Amino acid sequence: MDRLIEPSVPTEISLVPQTAGWWVLGALLACGLAYTAWRWWHHWQSNAYRRAALGDLARAGEDPAYIATVLRRTALAAFPRSEVAGLAGAQWVAFLQATGEFDPDAAPALLRGPYALGVDSAPLHAAAESWVRSHRRPA
Repeated sequence: MDRLIEPSVPTEISLVPQTAGWWVLGALLACGLAYTAWRWWHHWQSNAYRRAALGDLARAGEDPAYIATVLRRTALAAFPRSEVAGLAGAQWVAFLQATGEFDPDAAPALLRGPYALGVDSAPLHAAAESWVRSHRRPA
């Protein structure tokens, strides 16, 4: 037993990459993650008006005048004022149908609802919510 040699303790292995390729790959991954986070944040911020409109629609209940106001405000936030502000009647409905999923069956409630009593505004509420969720801003 006296002639046994005590084994030496191996040196610690570094967890830091030794080659430049790993540093480059790490930098590319960090840049990719930063870009993805920035795009997500930009998307989230650019849809703030949409989230606000959905909240307003939830509070609107069955009030067709308020639903029409929310639709108009949302369209003004998403599209240039020159395209939206002058639209009324059939042109307004055509705009809503062309830019998103707006049910044409809800058009009478949109056009007459704010001025008439006893209008069934449930289809208008559903169509407005669908349009707010589905409309696309110009590129």
